[in-house]
Amino acid sequence: MHTLQTLQLLGLDPASASARRAIGLVAENGRWEHDGQRYFDGEVEPCINGRTIETGAYFGADVGAVVERVLAERLADGGWNCEAENGSVRSSFDTTINVLDGLLGFERATGGPAQVRAARHGGEQYLLERGLFRRKSTGAVVQPAYLEFAFPYYWHYDVLRALDYFRHSGADPDPRMAEAVAVVQSKRQPDGRWLLDRIHPGRVHFDLEGVGAPSRWNTLRALRVLKWWDGNA
Repeated sequence: MHTLQTLQLLGLDPASASARRAIGLVAENGRWEHDGQRYFDGEVEPCINGRTIETGAYFGADVGAVVERVLAERLADGGWNCEAENGSVRSSFDTTINVLDGLLGFERATGGPAQVRAARHGGEQYLLERGLFRRKSTGAVVQPAYLEFAFPYYWHYDVLRALDYFRHSGADPDPRMAEAVAVVQSKRQPDGRWLLDRIHPGRVHFDLEGVGAPSRWNTLRALRVLKWWDGNA
């Protein structure tokens, strides 16, 4: 999953021979540890299924059944949570951004349907109502890590990832994003670049940059977010 997602982010041509061969092998042989489900059929956690939808749509796999599942799993507050199967009734930032990325990719690949757009917009409101990183109940920062920028980000949420999602979706800048944009602006270094703040725990599939060093990927994403925010996109 991490490898497919990162190859997508790096821009591997989905029509290339290497991509077609790899996707065919994953589709034929990949199985989820949850219950042996086929890879592009997804499993039970929407945070995983959102990423499965995103990579599947990008590489041309049939992920329609996974989309139907996550549409049915949206919570009353507008987003999603992997812990819903264990009784959680409140959405999470991490799960929601993964599903949003997936639904946007599916929408771009297939042209719809309308219920996908409606669910995606509901998930966007969940994030916007919380300023992209604050608790709605208290206004406190949900997690300090949400203000630290990693790449690759895998399943993890941060405000740069969220802002880049909104930019990529074609949405107009929203005043409720202003504080998150200020976080991005504040982390710009004197030389105009952004640092790699963290590498998420676990196996490293692409060793691209070092923590604390200037990051090409964070700099690229931050610059295009700020360009979009300033209305110059």
